Formats: sequence, C-alpha cells, structure tokens
Amino acid sequence: MIRRIPRANTFVRIAVLVCAFASLALIVRELNAQAALTVPAGLPDWAFNIPDKIQPTAVRPEGIVKAPGSAKEYDAATIAGNATPPDWFPDEHPAAPRSVRGDTGIAMACGSCHLMSGQGHPESADIAGMPAEYLIRQMAYYKAGTRKDDARMGPIARAASDDDVRQAAEYFAALKPTVWVKVIETATPPKTFIATAGRHRQLHPDGGTEPIGRRILQIPADPFRTEIRDPHSGFIAYVPPGSIARGEALVKGGASGKTVQCAICHGEGLKGLGEVPRLAGLQPLYVARQLFDMRYGSSAGKATALMKAVVTNLAEDDIIAISAYVASLPPQ
Repeated sequence: MIRRIPRANTFVRIAVLVCAFASLALIVRELNAQAALTVPAGLPDWAFNIPDKIQPTAVRPEGIVKAPGSAKEYDAATIAGNATPPDWFPDEHPAAPRSVRGDTGIAMACGSCHLMSGQGHPESADIAGMPAEYLIRQMAYYKAGTRKDDARMGPIARAASDDDVRQAAEYFAALKPTVWVKVIETATPPKTFIATAGRHRQLHPDGGTEPIGRRILQIPADPFRTEIRDPHSGFIAYVPPGSIARGEALVKGGASGKTVQCAICHGEGLKGLGEVPRLAGLQPLYVARQLFDMRYGSSAGKATALMKAVVTNLAEDDIIAISAYVASLPPQ
C-alpha cells in the first residue's frame, strides 16, 4: 500500500527546505565575505579591522532593542542585517532614497555600514557632507576595480544602477557631519580585540592595558550603541603620544619637502574644496587606510595619481600622525 503525503505537509517540507537553502546561502556568502577581508601585502593589519582569530565574548544585542532618545525600536536580527538598516532618528536627515534605506532588490543598503547619518564606523567611511560628484567618482572606481574592496564596495558598485548611485551620493552630500571621534594620545591604551561580528574593536573582557606601539586603536564610546548602529554614539581613537603635534607639522608645513601642505587642495581647515573631499574630523583608521593604499599602490584613479607625490615619502609613523591630526579637527 502506498502512503500518500498530505499536500499541506508537502508544502511545509518544501518551505522548510527553501528556508534551509536560503540560510545556507547566507552563511556561505558571509564566509566568502570574511575570506575576502585580507590585508594588502606589506600593510599593517591594525588599519584594516581584521577580526582576531581568538574571539572573547563580544557585545551583541538581542531581542527588541531601543536607542537612547529614539522613539523607534527594532529587532536585533534586523539590525544585524544589511538590507534594511535602522533609522533611529528619521527627523534628522532628508528623505532617504531606496539605495540608502533599503528596498526590494537592495542586498546591502548604504545606511547599514555608513549609517543613516553618513558617518559610519571604522571599517567603513564617514561620507557625510562629501561632494556628490566625488562620491559618484569613487563608486565608478570601485566598479572598474581601480579602487579595491573585493569584500564590500566592489560588488556593491557593480550591482548598483547609476540612478541609485547618484541618489545616494546626493543624499549623503546633503548631510552635515558632526564630531564623531575623540582622539586621545596614550602609550598604554586599554586592551582590546576585534570582534568578528561588526568588525569593531572592543574592550577585552579581561581588562588591563597594552602598549600602543605604532598603531591607531579606535573603539566605540559605547559598544552596545555602536552595534545597534546608533548615529549618536561615536568613537574613541587612541594614538601614540606626540602624534597630533607631529601630524599638524606634516599637514601644515610639509616637513621640509617630505610631503605637501594638505590645505592647498583640501581647503582651509581641511574642510574640503569643490569636489575635493574634507579631511577634518574623518575617522583616523579610514584616513590611514587611504594613505597606505595610495602609498603602496592598492588604490588607483586620477586623485591617487595626484596624491602619489604627497604620500611617497611618508613612513608609517607619518601616516599615523597625519591621520590622528586630521581626525582631531572639527568637521565643520
């Protein structure tokens, strides 16, 4: 006797299988993305927020969460995804286009990494108030492969339409940047690790301190609020003693021909000039990565060609100092 499976049960089993395959695809995609997160040859790993191999317990939100001062609430699983970023303070920015807020067919919304405020996290970039044409040009570089980021921006740029790119660029260009990073000079910062989830540097649960060495260590001012993508909670950047003064000398004076005065192109107070982006108040890890990429050839494009003479003679300590100094400046 042949036993027939009820149709309803068949549909349930099919649904379970579909969900299972979808979950597997998501896991594989995440593993592939993590595998692509590598440090370019010869560059220091501290600048690229690569997760530590040994992972202590990290701060992770669970269930329904809220951000201080916001009337909204979101499920932690939604916040952890990249398709529909939380918009904690929608009254603080213009109406966001689909590429920023997320929508059907948008796998990774811009607001997930750069936040709805545009100021982002250390592993991404602060693009609030950046010239729209500059942002559009950077996306074109990512799409063409002249600017490298195989883990994130390359695939995103290749998948995005020209309209989505322009709308996102115009949205972020209209935003006003705020002070986002507090720069602190110290020889012994708190002991930290880089968590796999979010790729954020966090305080080590064992406590203690560690030598700063030749590094910039950027951590959330409030790890929980950073994990829920709260645009009101910024970062602390620990830098070696003397970095800010040394960086100022390099930026303003060029160190007797070692580099070029940054304000010539980036404007007074390094707040940007025309289509040239601001440097003031940017996250120091982001600035350091860009200088390393330009110095050692991981980034290309017309702007990089112009920057080559600026960065050619910079040592690692110089890049740390410049990054620390520009991060300490007010963005407006």
